[in-house]
Amino acid sequence: MVALFMTQVFSYNEPFGLESGTTLEGFHLAYTTLGTLNEKGDNVVWIFHALTANSNAAEWWPGLVGEGKCFDPQIHFIVCVNMPGSCYGSISPLDLNPADGEKWYHRFPQFTTRDMIRCYQKLKAFLGIQSVHIAIGGSMGGQQALEWSVEEPTLFKHLVLLATNARHSAWGIAFNATQRFCIEADVTWRESWDYAGLDGMKKARAIAMISYRNYTSYAAAQTGWHGEASNEVPILSKAETYQRYQGEKLAKRFNAFSYYFLSRSMDLHDVSRCRGTIENTLQKVQAATLVIGISSDILFPVSEQQLLAGAIPGAQLSIIDSLYGHDGFLLEYEQIENLINQFLSPKKEVVTSTFSYS
Repeated sequence: MVALFMTQVFSYNEPFGLESGTTLEGFHLAYTTLGTLNEKGDNVVWIFHALTANSNAAEWWPGLVGEGKCFDPQIHFIVCVNMPGSCYGSISPLDLNPADGEKWYHRFPQFTTRDMIRCYQKLKAFLGIQSVHIAIGGSMGGQQALEWSVEEPTLFKHLVLLATNARHSAWGIAFNATQRFCIEADVTWRESWDYAGLDGMKKARAIAMISYRNYTSYAAAQTGWHGEASNEVPILSKAETYQRYQGEKLAKRFNAFSYYFLSRSMDLHDVSRCRGTIENTLQKVQAATLVIGISSDILFPVSEQQLLAGAIPGAQLSIIDSLYGHDGFLLEYEQIENLINQFLSPKKEVVTSTFSYS
């Protein structure tokens, strides 16, 4: 039997306030569903995508989503929403500002991760979802999943957080800010057209790749020079061409405006904002929680997952080894699936982790 696959757009046509104080006349969200909601409504899997992905989780997480996989549309009703600000169908800087009929571009209102999940709450109600069996996200997706689990503590029955954090770090903000500097340095960024800042975004993506991987992964895959077999002195290293390739690759499917605003959204992530301390805020989470860190992740280091697991009541912490650094949450399908299956097994032994805040 072929699983039901649907990508649609949900429109909310009432005033909607953002944390910044801006009030939108409405918004729209592109979302993809796989499978069907069962009669009990207890088979929902809500997947949160990371910075530049789309709402089709089976496309960018093929090792975990699909028939016979960890998240199977024959069993689950899988929902994934394209985050506001992205270029894959949700409200974005390239949409028209209803106030004047012109594209938003640089004037696009800044969404936070909290704003995003409050948008998703409207979609949840529209879909008739009362409970989410599993919520899962990595990186910026994990930030959203965590934010929602604090906002609505009883919504999620199980929560899986991969390579993410409770508050975006100064280290992570520095990487994102430096990438935005690259976009700002592109002379076309000052212009109001769809391709403004694109060359700057290519450079930004090259910087991002350094944070997504690490010394060891580059040494393993990008060591060497093009033409090194000849007697001539090599001109281009594999590492250099790889960096250029990654920028060009992203430019074919993304725009600088979405990249700029979404990186700011990540920087503004802080579940404790206006709620007290991080420790007290995380104690509000009621879902059974699995926190997964990656030993080689330099962007979201293991200490950040230790903090999450130490403060979320009854949370289980698992650290996986990966050559791929932060990108391991997208690539280590087998390890992640095994951990999730063990976590969901009724026979599992719950392992808790502690973390010192001193």
